[in-house]
Amino acid sequence: MAEAGSEARRIGEVMRRARVLQRRSQKNVAEALGYHQSKVSRLESGRGVEDIRVLRAVARELGIAPEQLGLTAAAPDVSAADSRTENMQRRTFLAVGVAALVPPAETAAADDRLVRALLPGPVPAGSAASLDTDVLRERVGEARKLFHTCDYKALERMLPGLIGDLRQARDDGGTGGAATADALSSLLATAYQTATSLLLKRHDQGTAWLAVGRAMAEAERSGDPVILASSVRVQAHVLAREKHNAQAVALVHHTADQLSGAYDRRSPEYLAAVGLLLLRGVTAASGAGDRVATEEFLREAREVARYVSLDRPGAWANFDSVNVDLHEVSALVALGHAGLALRAARPLARRRIPVPERRAALWVETARAYSQQGRLADGYRALRIAETCAAQDVRRPAVRDLVADMAARDHRRSLPELHQFSRRLEVPA
Repeated sequence: MAEAGSEARRIGEVMRRARVLQRRSQKNVAEALGYHQSKVSRLESGRGVEDIRVLRAVARELGIAPEQLGLTAAAPDVSAADSRTENMQRRTFLAVGVAALVPPAETAAADDRLVRALLPGPVPAGSAASLDTDVLRERVGEARKLFHTCDYKALERMLPGLIGDLRQARDDGGTGGAATADALSSLLATAYQTATSLLLKRHDQGTAWLAVGRAMAEAERSGDPVILASSVRVQAHVLAREKHNAQAVALVHHTADQLSGAYDRRSPEYLAAVGLLLLRGVTAASGAGDRVATEEFLREAREVARYVSLDRPGAWANFDSVNVDLHEVSALVALGHAGLALRAARPLARRRIPVPERRAALWVETARAYSQQGRLADGYRALRIAETCAAQDVRRPAVRDLVADMAARDHRRSLPELHQFSRRLEVPA
């Protein structure tokens, strides 16, 4: 951990020296790269250096040899033969970025227990609770509820024991034969999916890869298309988070093509899983700037929403037309259409959104749209509303980065409440 943080700071110092030698300001370099000055500031302080595409852009702009930033000398468009090397580098830099954020001791201990539960090998210690399948199903539902209500601390405490108990029950074979074994694999896959989503909230992509691999294995073992679709969805999320948006879009397209059609004859759970998969495609496509694919995924998701409305915080649920509208807002923000995003968000703000995570997401995306327009005061107010919906969700690294960027742009400190909010979230100055 200390070595990773040291490497991140070394890379940041290389950037700073190259910029100073050229007598260029952070603002000048940021404008050349198409970023805000705060982005360059964070890079030079050793934060955000996990994104290889950004590092390559910096290297080209400042004339830095790629190897000085820990990159290979190869061009950005690597061949298939080099893809594993590039992926390994990306994971290394992700670890560097995570290591630069030193968590509290309690969180670090919880992370360690969760990592041990995800590792292959002997079954980890469970919670000593009942291994009855119905009881385990209720506990998995409770874990999903904790996620959707944004109680991430409680979820992090719960998951290691739950995963241990599920693995123990599955290995014991249960008492109901093959049907019970398949049901336990389905439950275990859902627990791994939930762990992946939690780890992505914490920006721990390295461990998320481990969790989603276990989820996919259990999903295939279960033979349940609903569970498989859900596992593919979280795998696409991990890919998109690591900037592999094109691969994520292709994965969603491939899986959705096999599951789409005959919506009027499908179960609500099946439709919700397909709908959520399509919405992950919306996120990946908009993140890649692919407007055509974004519209295709949104159109198909709206078609699915005609036949299903699940908004309870249980497994495979939280899909309806409102969720589709929320993802349209997020996609518009990602595509840079702040005005359209705010217009789309306005009616949603008056709608009943029962899941706290979704309510918070609406206001965070609204804050991003306001920030794109330079309306920092409105963005701050939107973030405060998001905090009332889900306080822990506002403390995610992604939201903290947004707050940092907004505070950095308030050069005259005309919004003292924004800076106070930033300090309360412990956002680095």
